[in-house]
Amino acid sequence: MKGFMALLLAMGLAAVPHTHVWAQDDDDDDDDNGGTLSSKELPELILGAEGDDFAVNQQNFELVAGQPYIWEITSQGNLEYKFFTDLFRNVWMNQIVINDLEVHMNGAPAWLEFDAHGTIQVQFVAARPGFHSWSVADLEDRGMQGTIIISQP
Repeated sequence: MKGFMALLLAMGLAAVPHTHVWAQDDDDDDDDNGGTLSSKELPELILGAEGDDFAVNQQNFELVAGQPYIWEITSQGNLEYKFFTDLFRNVWMNQIVINDLEVHMNGAPAWLEFDAHGTIQVQFVAARPGFHSWSVADLEDRGMQGTIIISQP
């Protein structure tokens, strides 16, 4: 009976939503926020640029497990970009924001697609350490790919 109760407890804990996990904001700002917990902004990823549809401003990103993040991914090129990453299947997704409209999910998006210039903001918690890749479909050989490493806190 104890084994059955332990299994039920474990199943119940696994069902608890993980979108409210927060980590300490350890910025050394002058404002004393009294240990307020907040999301960290990742450097923006910009796909394409004026005069170079295959430009990428940053290829590699480093995150810390347990930390919530806000990541803006922006299209500035004149191509259709299909942004793929296995990261989304390995985080606790909070929301995706496009033009102040929020998308809340119970699972990961398959990809983000940019048919025009614009920004998609992704908010998530890096769930566990690991190595992930990102790429723009069919444009990897043009340099539109990179890595995302999540390390231990």
